[in-house]
Amino acid sequence: MIGGTLLPIGGSKYDTPTAERTRAEVNAWIRSSGAFDGVVDFDRAVRDPDVPDRILPAYDSGDGLHPDDAGYRATAGAVALDLVRSGS
Repeated sequence: MIGGTLLPIGGSKYDTPTAERTRAEVNAWIRSSGAFDGVVDFDRAVRDPDVPDRILPAYDSGDGLHPDDAGYRATAGAVALDLVRSGS
């Protein structure tokens, strides 16, 4: 099973301190719990390094929540192919 982190929500209609805290806690668990065979870090792929609770403007569709086409390409690029290839 492959886990994927939650994307940034800063600037979206869901942007509240509680929601951001929950998102950060969930992402920390996804990254470190060992519950998954692998993890795809979608958060790191699209977040703004200067404002990590927001999607990088070049990847933001405009609502602060969903990636644009370039953002979706960045999330696709975050998938290590060895995670999705069949072992047989």
